[in-house]
Amino acid sequence: MKFTINRNQFIRQISNVQRAISTKSTIPILTGMKLVLTTEGLTVTGSNVDLSIQTFIAQSDSDNELTIDSPGAIVLPARFFIEIIKKLPETQFTFEILNNNQVLITSGISKFTINGLDASDYPHLPEVETSDQLKITAEILKQLVSETVFAASTQETRPILTGLHLKIKADQLLAVATDSHRLAQRIVEITNQNQNEFDLVVPAKSLMELVRCFTENETEVTISISENQILFEFGQTLFYSRLLEGNYPGTDRLIPQESTTQLEFEAKNLLESVERASLLSHASRNNVVRLEIDTANNKVTLTGNSPEVGTVAETMQPQAIKGDNLDISFNPDYLKDALNAFGETPISLEFTSALHPFTLKPTTDAESFIQLITPIRTF
Repeated sequence: MKFTINRNQFIRQISNVQRAISTKSTIPILTGMKLVLTTEGLTVTGSNVDLSIQTFIAQSDSDNELTIDSPGAIVLPARFFIEIIKKLPETQFTFEILNNNQVLITSGISKFTINGLDASDYPHLPEVETSDQLKITAEILKQLVSETVFAASTQETRPILTGLHLKIKADQLLAVATDSHRLAQRIVEITNQNQNEFDLVVPAKSLMELVRCFTENETEVTISISENQILFEFGQTLFYSRLLEGNYPGTDRLIPQESTTQLEFEAKNLLESVERASLLSHASRNNVVRLEIDTANNKVTLTGNSPEVGTVAETMQPQAIKGDNLDISFNPDYLKDALNAFGETPISLEFTSALHPFTLKPTTDAESFIQLITPIRTF
């Protein structure tokens, strides 16, 4: 196996593959990066069992400056290999397998010899049936993940809650994440050519890595689903993730259908107030912010305090207010995450009581995007 390639292009193309490689693994070969060279180009693979990413560097793309002398395959220790390539002095480097899986990397005055592993020992990528596929734009998928995935649990005590629940029906994709204290739900339109229905849970960590892989050039993502794997295809990259086993809890019943108090704010303005109030609440062990709604006087007061530091109070004028007076406490970090997801959209906050979850929705198209937060009992 021998080839020469543009160093910067190589680094850029394998950046996604790096995301799937763990520095520590119970399977030592998975700390490596697999390279397979054919007459068409170079395929680079990384995997940590839960997540596998493969990218293809085509010889036909002149930007790669890929010259192929002889095909072959090898697995190299990813961390050392990548650091070596980044430090090479010239714009190109030559890669050649010597005897006993040793690899010679040369660039200008530099020569590195590193020990590799037999590529035949590398685990095979999952097999995913690609006859039933869905298509979604990279922009919408990235938005969908950013608006929901933060609400997934980070605790392994309930593994199913560490994922994003996806339900696909007709041309609609419903995404839900919850850690049992908060919930984020988003609905988007997709192209479901075969009108197949799916109900699956994808690990939140996988989806966060997926959207980090997208570049500005990415336009469309093709999704294929099997019994325990999901495959995302975009550009020259294949992104595999395992699916979480088990039934996701029913979340529809958690979302209140009626409310007794309603507020309207610009999400950005409310976020700034919550951030100020949380400066002191973070200094307290319970990290609680209190919201007092006075509908008669058309005002809302946000307070945070720390017995060790002091208190903060901020009175706000909502764009609209109606219903009953209310005094409610909550974790400000949950509200900040929810408000960040809305950006600068005008939103409606709907409450039923001081001890029942409250919702945040855009003032227009409210059913497509819902955030729910459970209050904290302070008495």
